[in-house]
Amino acid sequence: ISELDELRRDAYDNSKLSKERMKVLHDKHIQRKSFEPNEQVLLYNSRLHLFPGKLRSRWSGPYVVKTVFPYGAVEITNPQNGNTFKVNGQRLKHFLAKLSHEDTSIPLEDPIYSHGSALFIPLWFHFYVHNPFSHL
Repeated sequence: ISELDELRRDAYDNSKLSKERMKVLHDKHIQRKSFEPNEQVLLYNSRLHLFPGKLRSRWSGPYVVKTVFPYGAVEITNPQNGNTFKVNGQRLKHFLAKLSHEDTSIPLEDPIYSHGSALFIPLWFHFYVHNPFSHL
């Protein structure tokens, strides 16, 4: 009977060590995110994970952070309808504001082609582009 108790104790100790190692590995890969009140965030929709659409985004929002609780819970508000609910902070990511296309402008200049530049296009390429079926 004492051998059985000793084997049981060894199995318990091995299980405890294994769980501690797994926790260290798990915690190493978790990304710690900190959120502030009135910050905009996106919410991960786990239902879309089960039935994915190819081009459908699994993130919805933006939502506004109302309260940050200890141990990773975050209370967020939908600014469109005012609904407030608590979620795990692991399901949130920071929202980066969209760039409006009207505000951005890129000045383009005409390229300068010369025989000495790297942009020189060979004569055979011009011929092939203008007569693509000439080799048939």
